[in-house]
Amino acid sequence: MFALLLQTSTKKIRYRVPKPSSPISWRSLSTTIPPPPSQVAAMADLVLKSNPEALTKALHDPALEWNPQLVDKILKQLWNDGPKALEFFKILDRHPNYAHSSSSLDHAIDIAGRMRDYKTLWTLVARLRSRRLGPGPKTFAIIAERYVAAGKPDRAVKVFLSMHEHGCPQDLNSFNTVLDVLCKSNRVEKAYNLFKALRGRFKVDTVSYNIIANGWCLIKRTPKALEVLEEMVKRGLNPNLSSYNIMLKGYLRAGQIKEAWEFFLEMKKRKCEIDVVTYTTLVHGFGVLGEIKKARKIFDGMVGEGVLPSVATYNALIQVLCKKDSVENAVVVFEEMAKKGYVPNLITYTVLIRGLCHAGEMERALEFMDRMKDDELEPNVQINNVVIRYFCDDGEIEKGLNVFEKMCSVNCLPNLDTYNVLIGAMFVRKKPDDLLVAGKLLIEMVGRGFSPRRFTFNRVLDGLLLTGNQGFAKEILRLQSKCGHLPRRFRL
Repeated sequence: MFALLLQTSTKKIRYRVPKPSSPISWRSLSTTIPPPPSQVAAMADLVLKSNPEALTKALHDPALEWNPQLVDKILKQLWNDGPKALEFFKILDRHPNYAHSSSSLDHAIDIAGRMRDYKTLWTLVARLRSRRLGPGPKTFAIIAERYVAAGKPDRAVKVFLSMHEHGCPQDLNSFNTVLDVLCKSNRVEKAYNLFKALRGRFKVDTVSYNIIANGWCLIKRTPKALEVLEEMVKRGLNPNLSSYNIMLKGYLRAGQIKEAWEFFLEMKKRKCEIDVVTYTTLVHGFGVLGEIKKARKIFDGMVGEGVLPSVATYNALIQVLCKKDSVENAVVVFEEMAKKGYVPNLITYTVLIRGLCHAGEMERALEFMDRMKDDELEPNVQINNVVIRYFCDDGEIEKGLNVFEKMCSVNCLPNLDTYNVLIGAMFVRKKPDDLLVAGKLLIEMVGRGFSPRRFTFNRVLDGLLLTGNQGFAKEILRLQSKCGHLPRRFRL
């Protein structure tokens, strides 16, 4: 069935390692050296704790030297507090001796889009153009992604089609980007229809076909993915290694073990280049399907085939051992990985800490959070969310709140998931004090630019009313109205 796809590649692809470039002087690096994390954290803390007047005075201090890298890092640090991030951006925009770069404007556009503040978003796009800094393809990729995330895929397509009206002509790369955004949000039919309508205009390439094929694989429609790639071959375009890895991952995602293994064997038979991504895909795919012995055998056999595992390969093995085998075996692999000189990354710690939490090993999970510092890492919001969720699920509400307070104290700002988990947990014990905490979390959540679901508002309102907190319920009701949700009728 897939012979046509595989027959086009019978030679191994050779990759040359690029030679190191000539040394760069410290003077030339002065604008590219990243700011130290301590400086970024201190500035973010200042933004979070200062009122607008004091912040303006502090940020406009002549002793402070601003540069785009520092500003971008601070905006990223403030990502989960959109209003404060935009306040910081706007105050610096009025700085007498500093002008924002296109990258900082793109960050601000992304933050406004996340908050669904489209008026601010398009004001910033106009500012990019008036300052002749853009907007560029990256700007429109950000906007398209934000509209799709908000459930507005049609608007995302319109934004792409109107790029030229903002001084940014569409090209193949921007076309591929909007296809990718649609596919990764499971709007594959819409992406495929757009692809068919405009492929002649943009002279689509292998990347375009791979994006569509991957989209079909994401929703487990592997026959459609194969059709797309076979059509690509018929149109004279050769599949690349990514094409084969997409199909392999698609078969495994769909639970088609036989097809996946046959496809892999056919790749080997035809001497297709098989890289570390291929093996990582196999280890993860077979492991998720419960074929732990097979996944381990593939992992152990990589080196014999001339391919060294990467950190991502170890992450895949640790994850499937946590899910389908035992967390103890996952810890053994983690230690083995470190002994061999591999440095664990955030994903490594995330999958292992989640596995420990799932196994009820909460104290060990906290130990691994502390151990992250040895690898010059800090627990991010996703890791904190995992620990908070499992503490709350186990009824250890205070411990969950302690983790929440600790993460906030080090400027690891909570995201939408953090607030949803904690607010939900406040209803387990049905204590009046817990429901007051839920209301405070809801207010804080909105203040940081997140949009709670109507269900969350109504649940908090019901809880406050049932526990006799009518005054606080009125405050929540006003907040709900301000957020644009039509509140139910309450007699307060």
